[in-house]
Amino acid sequence: MAHDECPAMEKESTVHDLTKRFASRASRRGVLKGGAALGIGSIGLGPIGSRLAAAQDGGSLEVFSWWTSPGEAPALQALFDAYSAAYPDVEIINAAVAGGAGVNAIAVLQTRLQGNQPPDSWQTHIGRELIDQYVVPGYCEPITDLYTGEGWTDVMPAGLVDQATWESEQYSIPVGVHRGNGFWYNKQVMADNGIEIGDTMTADDFFAAADTLQAAGIPALALAMKDTFPGAQTFENTLLGSVGPETYNALFQGEAAWDDQGVRDAADTYAKMLDYVNQDFSALSWDQAFALIIEGKAGFNSMGDWAYGEVVAKDAEDNIGWVSHPGTEGSFVLVVDSFTLPVGAPNAENARNWLTVLGSKDAQEAFNPIKGSIPARTDANRDLFSTYHQWSMDSFAKDALVPSCAHGQAASPAFKQAFYDASTAFVTDKDVDTYIAMLSDAAAMDAEATS
Repeated sequence: MAHDECPAMEKESTVHDLTKRFASRASRRGVLKGGAALGIGSIGLGPIGSRLAAAQDGGSLEVFSWWTSPGEAPALQALFDAYSAAYPDVEIINAAVAGGAGVNAIAVLQTRLQGNQPPDSWQTHIGRELIDQYVVPGYCEPITDLYTGEGWTDVMPAGLVDQATWESEQYSIPVGVHRGNGFWYNKQVMADNGIEIGDTMTADDFFAAADTLQAAGIPALALAMKDTFPGAQTFENTLLGSVGPETYNALFQGEAAWDDQGVRDAADTYAKMLDYVNQDFSALSWDQAFALIIEGKAGFNSMGDWAYGEVVAKDAEDNIGWVSHPGTEGSFVLVVDSFTLPVGAPNAENARNWLTVLGSKDAQEAFNPIKGSIPARTDANRDLFSTYHQWSMDSFAKDALVPSCAHGQAASPAFKQAFYDASTAFVTDKDVDTYIAMLSDAAAMDAEATS
């Protein structure tokens, strides 16, 4: 059975319209130029294998990403295995840089690009991160001919293709669609403390559970700030739960005010949630914080479903449950990974072949079950995926789709950095007035830069 092809197609016009509204805020003036758990080894690529192998010319392929955690690295290896199945004579150079959401990798990559030393392909999120940071400054080659030749527009939702498009040209190939508003918990911890988790959770439900866990000496919310992004991501999820998808989108489109009461309510809720976090949050990376959930040392973690890759890697599927972040049932926060073709790629033909492999059905079916994401292609075999993945597929098909600011899809690089900075300060001081003021000021500066 295919990955909910018909329902996904029904969503295309909605995603397409949303993408157009966000893309309209990107401008040349506003761009910052700085700034194998499943036992899958080498896989067959079906019909494309023999066709691609015929074009093999050897050499090397340097792939730049930030996938280094126990759940991410095996998923990346699945893509390498897919490529090597078609191109066994090419040496793959894994240039991954550790740091969740690319907080370290993006800085390293920017230095390389400014020095005219690009890798052969790099990981990026579609949307504003791809367009503002890499396409408009001239770092990416278009790959529209691959989209046409491989028929990708026929098997990927128009909204995803649109977010990889600038001035009618496509610039990256999506490999996986993450749901950013997951709220994960340890089933045994909940059972031991008499906490029942339903299909959905409200903020009040969370606080009731948090009080129970706190009384038992257990941090209710596992947080990590070594990577910076979790603080911003947890707030954007709380914001979505407070204001709903329509106002959420309006905020990042510059069509709603950041000093709105709904934003203040979200900040108040977030401040209260922060009263229940682990004391060592500043020293932990996102995967270390999630390990607290797996190990039964904390109650909940607000995280995208790359966390499910950690569950798979540690054989913890039976003991980890999930719901949407409190209040966000009915919404799907998009975090879409993709890969590019750089201008001046040292091994351009190998890089083009890499992208062709990534867009294939077989490679996406190998990668996504390990990574925790769902395929960008709508023709993937649903039966190959876990109960969690199928739940995410259903959400993608029926729920309101909103882009993540914490992962670069919803806002300019400048506003994303301001969002990070404000959220990092707030995690420590919980000063709602200052938080709102910082976000409002950043939005005003962003609007001026992109006008």
